[in-house]
Amino acid sequence: MKKTNAMRILDNAHIQYTAASYEDDGEHELERGAAEMLAEKLGIDAACVFKTIVMRTDTKEICVFCQSATHEINLKKARTAAGCKEIAPVKPAELLALTGYVRGGCSPLGMKRQYRTFIDSQVLQHPQIYISAGVRGQQIMLAPNDLIAVTKAQICDLIL
Repeated sequence: MKKTNAMRILDNAHIQYTAASYEDDGEHELERGAAEMLAEKLGIDAACVFKTIVMRTDTKEICVFCQSATHEINLKKARTAAGCKEIAPVKPAELLALTGYVRGGCSPLGMKRQYRTFIDSQVLQHPQIYISAGVRGQQIMLAPNDLIAVTKAQICDLIL
C-alpha cells in the first residue's frame, strides 16, 4: 500500500495507526448509507467511520469538521463551534484546490493548509476510529486522542 500524505504525517508524529483498503466503486455522493457500505467492506462498525466535511464561513474562513459518517452535521452547531453567523459546505469542485483531496478521499490530515478543525464529541466513545487516508479506497484506523492531537482539533457537538 502506497503511503499517503496523511500516513506520513502520522509517521512523523510517531502516532500508531493501521491502514485499511477497500474496493472503491466511485460512489461518492455521500448519501445516507455510504458509511454503512464502507464499514461493510472493511468489516467494521459504521459508527467508527468519521467523515471529513470542509465548510466556508460567512467571513470566507475555511473550517474542517470531522464526525461519525452515520449522522448528518447540524449546521447550527457547526456555526456555533466556528463562531460565525453562516456556514456552508464548500462545493465539490473547490475541494481539491483548497485541500489537495477529492470528494470521497478527504482526510482531516495533510491538507494544503492547516485549517481550524472541529471533531464531534462522539469520537471519544470509540477506542479506535477510521478516517480517510487521503485517497478513495483507503482508511486509517487510529486512536481518537491521537487524531485530536495531530489536527489540533476542538471537540464539540456537531450532529443532529
